[in-house]
Amino acid sequence: MNDQTSEIRSQVSEAEWLQRVDLAACYRLVAMFGWDDLIFTHVSARLPGSEHHFLINPYGLMFSEITASSLVKVNLQGNKVVDSPYEINPAGFTIHSAVHAAREDANCVLHVHSINGVAVSAQQDGVLPLSQHSIFVLSSLAYHDYEGVALQEDEKPRLVGDLGEKRFLMLRNHGLLTVGRSVAEAFVAMYFFETTCMIQVRAMSGGQPLRRISQQIIDGAPTQWEQVTRGAGGGLAWPALLRKLDRADSSYRS
Repeated sequence: MNDQTSEIRSQVSEAEWLQRVDLAACYRLVAMFGWDDLIFTHVSARLPGSEHHFLINPYGLMFSEITASSLVKVNLQGNKVVDSPYEINPAGFTIHSAVHAAREDANCVLHVHSINGVAVSAQQDGVLPLSQHSIFVLSSLAYHDYEGVALQEDEKPRLVGDLGEKRFLMLRNHGLLTVGRSVAEAFVAMYFFETTCMIQVRAMSGGQPLRRISQQIIDGAPTQWEQVTRGAGGGLAWPALLRKLDRADSSYRS
C-alpha cells in the first residue's frame, strides 16, 4: 500500500472506500471495453449516506490510470471538499451534478462518448428495436437534444426534464448516459446501451431490410431486466467483471 493510499484510507469510512474501489473499477472497465475518450467524459458516484458529496475522476489522468485513492471528493458545485493533489474539470461535472441533484436514486451517473453510441445518437430515429439488448434500453430510454459542449447552467433543467425517471439517456450528437442505484448498475446498463448501438450500426451496414421487435415485447422488458441482472444491480455480472479486471491489473484498488 503506497503513502497516498494509506493516507486516504485513514481519512474515509469503510463504506466510502468500497465506493471508491467500485468507481475506480468502473473507470478501468470503461477503458478496457474501449468506451473512453482520452481524459474526457466522467463517471461520478454519490458517497454512501451523503446527499451532497460525490467522487469523480482527477482531470488529466487516463481512465486506465485511475485508482481508488486518486478519486476526488467534490460537492454539487464541483468544488473539492477534501484536499487532493488532483484537480477536476468543473465543467465536466455539469451534467452529473444536474442528474444527481434531480434523482435521489442516481447514486452513479456514467457518461461516455463511445464510437457506436455517438454514431447512433447522430441518427434521426435513434435506437431501433433490432436486438434483445435493445429491448431493455428502449423500455427506459430518453433523449436530449444537443446544445453544444455542456458548460451552461441553464441547460440543466432541460436535461433532467428530458431524462425524467429513465435509466438510459441518449445525448443527441454527443453520447450516452446511464443512471444507476450503484456503480455496478450504471456500468451494466451502459454495457447494454453501447452493445445495442454497436449491433444497430453493424445491422444497418449489412444492406438487408431490418426486422424490428414488437412494442409488446419491449413493454415486458423491465420485469425481465430485473431478473436477468439480479435486481438491475449487476449481482452476477459485476463480481465477474471485477475478477476479470483483477486478473488484468488490480492496481485500481490502491
